[in-house]
Amino acid sequence: MRAAERDAAFSEFVRARRTHLRRVAYAICGDWHRADDLVQTALTKLYVAWPRINRDGREEAYVRTIIVRAGIDEARRPWRRESPGLPERERAAPDGVPVEERSALFDALQALPVMQRKVVVLRHWLGLSVAETANELRISEGTVKSHSHRALASLRAVLAEQR
Repeated sequence: MRAAERDAAFSEFVRARRTHLRRVAYAICGDWHRADDLVQTALTKLYVAWPRINRDGREEAYVRTIIVRAGIDEARRPWRRESPGLPERERAAPDGVPVEERSALFDALQALPVMQRKVVVLRHWLGLSVAETANELRISEGTVKSHSHRALASLRAVLAEQR
């Protein structure tokens, strides 16, 4: 495949899947700005691997795996643990999140522990199998089932309280 054809195929994939990938990243990290960063990182890495990945038809799984792993890497960075300013002097500005971007489900999802949230997003939002989820998160299938069970119970309880 020539470079121009390869670039055109990549551009078409990005046009078709960018919004979906951004939603996946948001569901994993809970912040639209971080989600944009994760998607950009994932698409950059996908572009490098595009000639190899595009032949196999694994583009979606490859970029999703990058998003999950990049999210883990970002959370481990030391600067993520720092808090800016003086807590007793400065207060965070209230979130001005538009109504269309908020929902009770996303709020409840963000209250889950990180690994449970990732399992719920991969298993129940993206529809991956237990084996595929275990492979992407590099955990056992039993751990996926356990996290899924606990997360769904927590979500049901939180959402039932809100009714």
